[in-house]
Amino acid sequence: MKTETNEKQGKGPRGGPTLTGGKLRRAADKNESKQVYKQLQRPGSVLFVSLALVVVFVLWAAIAPGRLNELMSGASTWSAQYIGWSYLLVTLGCIVLMLFLAFSRYGGIRLGKDADRPEFSTWAWIAMILGAVMGIGLISYGAAEPMSHFMVPPHGRAEPESMDAAVLALQFSYFDWGPNAWALFGVFGLAIAYSTHRRGNSGLVSVMLRPVLGKSMDGWLGKTIDVFTVLATLFGTTTSLGLGASQIAEGLNSLFGIPTDLFVKIVIIAGVTIVFTLSALSGVGKGIKWLSQGTMIGAAAIGVFVLVSGPTGFISNIYFRSMGQFLGEFPAVALLTPSGAEDLQWMQWWTYFMMAWWLSWGAFVGIFLARISKGRTIREFVIAVMGVPSLVFSIWFSIFGGTSIHQEMTGSSGIGQATLEDTNSTFFAMLAELPIPEVTSAFTVILVVLFFITGADSNTYVLGTLTSGGNMYPKRPVLVVWGLLTGVCAIVLLLVGGLEALQQAAILSAVPFTVIVTLLGMSLMRELRCDTRLQAPLLEAAAPSGDGNEAG
Repeated sequence: MKTETNEKQGKGPRGGPTLTGGKLRRAADKNESKQVYKQLQRPGSVLFVSLALVVVFVLWAAIAPGRLNELMSGASTWSAQYIGWSYLLVTLGCIVLMLFLAFSRYGGIRLGKDADRPEFSTWAWIAMILGAVMGIGLISYGAAEPMSHFMVPPHGRAEPESMDAAVLALQFSYFDWGPNAWALFGVFGLAIAYSTHRRGNSGLVSVMLRPVLGKSMDGWLGKTIDVFTVLATLFGTTTSLGLGASQIAEGLNSLFGIPTDLFVKIVIIAGVTIVFTLSALSGVGKGIKWLSQGTMIGAAAIGVFVLVSGPTGFISNIYFRSMGQFLGEFPAVALLTPSGAEDLQWMQWWTYFMMAWWLSWGAFVGIFLARISKGRTIREFVIAVMGVPSLVFSIWFSIFGGTSIHQEMTGSSGIGQATLEDTNSTFFAMLAELPIPEVTSAFTVILVVLFFITGADSNTYVLGTLTSGGNMYPKRPVLVVWGLLTGVCAIVLLLVGGLEALQQAAILSAVPFTVIVTLLGMSLMRELRCDTRLQAPLLEAAAPSGDGNEAG
């Protein structure tokens, strides 16, 4: 009788879930994550091939670092010269696609079942989007990029160190960190979120491409794409880790006089690697969520301080002027290619590098966005992912970039020349000209460490997902392996060629993704056209009325 009762209640003979099609039926929502975790597939060929290639890279760097650096430099120059334009075209296409999805009939489709609702509050969700994606870059480039463009105006479109150059500097900073990057992340995130939460697929990029490439994604081609995704994610993130280590070293130098040599940076990376690996083990809902909210509060605090204690009027005026110029000239700038060898070199280390960096981050950010966006509608997703960060980052660059530019224009701080020599020094040099520099510099170092940990543990989680059959709950040993390898690769690239090698790795890892993201967009549109939410009204309209009055 007990067995019969259990079966009526949807339980097995011993009270456990019944088997359906060889798989355990999902438990109640509160136990769903535990059930999914138990069903994780063992890591397969994608993990082992990826690990093998990473080990080969590390050994190559140890045996012949000069040769590796030479090959990376030549390959990145070739990609900028011959296919750099594709970075611009693909990111612009992503903007068009995202806007279309938000304001079309597809905007109301939920990333999950129709009854699903968001797991995180809107504040926590946006904080994780901002903090776990590009935190380190905001410190590294927040003052340095506008100042670099102020000293050497993009494409020679203004007189160096003039007011026109200041406006142009912020305009191009908005472009590099604005809608192009976030639309690209959005396409990856939407494709993965829709496929996993609404269609019940795994989180692998190869699975997303099945509507376009068919069964070939179940064979060696699909595995190859997944391996490319892992490598691009790894090397795209190591660039951020290298930047973060350089920023922490620069901050410690300004506070305590500690040298900024390679040994110090290696020690920083090693120490923080241990911390972010432990954070990743605690899961998205705990460590990453808490750290993201903390970093956003800290970033807002330092931003308000600089805005109030700095040249507030200048910042306000230049923000609106540069934003107007950004919006008015966006179509032209979005497709602006180099006019000569010198222009090409500038774009290789700025616009092309930035677009390639975002491409290499695509899968990483996409999987993370998918994980935290279950229950949101496509319209909510587009507004939050493409609109909010673009606005927040433009304000950030205007505050810190505008302050550093004003200091250079009105004083003798030498911040401009210091930036040309070492971009890592700009942020702390800017703080040194404001009140309580010791306090703000110490606060910034702590903030960089938190950004470092937040971004890196998100990356570790994503690498674990990519090499665990696309499961959103990767096993702990896999997380530990990828956490340690991320730190090792960042150290190796610093040893091979410093910041330049980090940038080259990001550029090269992005090359395959110009094709992959295009196919992802096509695949997403095919899937959306067949969505049950859109098909239901059509089926109801086509169904017989059922009133029994048909002729005959």
